[in-house]
Amino acid sequence: MVNSNADALGIIFPNTYDTMIPELVSERLMASIPFAGRYRMVDFILSSMVNSGIGNISLVVRKNYHSLMDHLGAGREWDLTRKNGGLNIVPPFAQKNIKMYTGRVEALASIIEFLKSQREKYVVMADTNIAVNFNFKKFMDAHIASGADVTVAYSEELLPEGAVKRNDLGSNMYYTFDIDNGRVTNLNICSKETGVQNFSMNIYIMDRELLIEQISTAYLHGYSYFERDILSTQLDKLNVQAYRYDGYLARICDLKGYFDENMRLLDEENLDKLFSGDPIYTKIRDDNPTRYIGEAKVKNVMAADGCVIEGEAENCVLFRGVRIAKGAKVKNCVLMQDTVVEQNACLEYIISDKNVTFTCGKEIKGSDSFPVYVAKHQTV
Repeated sequence: MVNSNADALGIIFPNTYDTMIPELVSERLMASIPFAGRYRMVDFILSSMVNSGIGNISLVVRKNYHSLMDHLGAGREWDLTRKNGGLNIVPPFAQKNIKMYTGRVEALASIIEFLKSQREKYVVMADTNIAVNFNFKKFMDAHIASGADVTVAYSEELLPEGAVKRNDLGSNMYYTFDIDNGRVTNLNICSKETGVQNFSMNIYIMDRELLIEQISTAYLHGYSYFERDILSTQLDKLNVQAYRYDGYLARICDLKGYFDENMRLLDEENLDKLFSGDPIYTKIRDDNPTRYIGEAKVKNVMAADGCVIEGEAENCVLFRGVRIAKGAKVKNCVLMQDTVVEQNACLEYIISDKNVTFTCGKEIKGSDSFPVYVAKHQTV
């Protein structure tokens, strides 16, 4: 574990983009959505900050945050149980002036006194809809070297279909950049352009004092969104530099995208790109290694600890404690923690939430373009 040495504090927004994947956030938030067998979405950004020496990290939550608190605890797995700094979860209504925020401006305004009391020079901000092994140290070094007021991270990629086709973009805005010699010259909101775009990762760094000044002014004017209401209107005034990220990332924009990004990790090359850098930490669950019993047949499967497989599994992501009984067949599925597939059940293109039971002999099939989702604690 890396000790704190970065002159920056981290701010994470766990609820951003919740409504893009409503099936999975009825009882949780984007940050605590399970991903890649044994992780939650928050693990990637949180671990990346810790690995880069950022040891003072706050998560400004809005709603449905019980599962996140249960997952993070006191932050022990991330070495964030500290007297000074460490992990700080900020719920709504924690103070008289705090309300349920809609955008980053209101979220940051709710912790403005906290920001004023900190000593770090820089603030790093990020959302949790991206699974990425991100080097914040290099990001901060690039920001300092450029002399920028704000530096934004982006990747060159096609706009995901799940984002472009949404009708409720008012609460799920995404951003692309026009860049000239490293400087952002235009910020495009919810672009419909085809081809590869400079797609924002919603990761920002700026001077803490400048952030306090900008948020205080924007909040007085009734603004809500950091990108739309602060950055895009001041690109001629603020030096906003772009930082290109060329590594692997998984961006969650809808249920189909969630399914696809999990399945992409069955390719060892993608798995290595995401996990071969600095370690990604998560909540520990002491369990047995995966067991393959009797005539079990397994092909191209990512199985977390605690799984018991007696039947057949192919092209699947199996979270902790999944049980596939003798005679059951599971293909092209994402089965979350403690899912049980009983004897002779047949599943294909299924996303099951936690503690789902598929009873004996049931046959349930979705398709590559429309995977079927089964909610938490259901018996089918």
